[in-house]
Amino acid sequence: MNSYYTVVAERANHRCEYCHAPELIFNFPFEVEHIIPLSRQGADDESNLALACRSCNLRKGTPISGIQPNSNTQARFFHPRQNRWDEHFQAIVEFGTVMGITSIGIVTVEYLQINSSSQVAARQLWIRLGLFP
Repeated sequence: MNSYYTVVAERANHRCEYCHAPELIFNFPFEVEHIIPLSRQGADDESNLALACRSCNLRKGTPISGIQPNSNTQARFFHPRQNRWDEHFQAIVEFGTVMGITSIGIVTVEYLQINSSSQVAARQLWIRLGLFP
């Protein structure tokens, strides 16, 4: 386990810092990931670390930005140390989806596939259990 896990998980309130999945519902700890990958000269310290569910971490990979689907413009991904989640995303409880409300949110939702069918189905269950949002 990553030596920073405890401090990063507590700071994130044991939620994925991208999709806000509750770590409690999984049978293993979430991953500590580099917001800006080391391969892109990201720091290897707490200021560049985030708690991520397996789905978000795998889909994020090494890119730090993406092209918005409707505007064809580039935007950087959500940065948990620099951005506030509720300024870039909105949980749509009625449907179990997460909507990007800024260019950063939109491109992050798109690239991390935050509204994939499996993510939405899980989120609907978390809502019923009172674990989301």
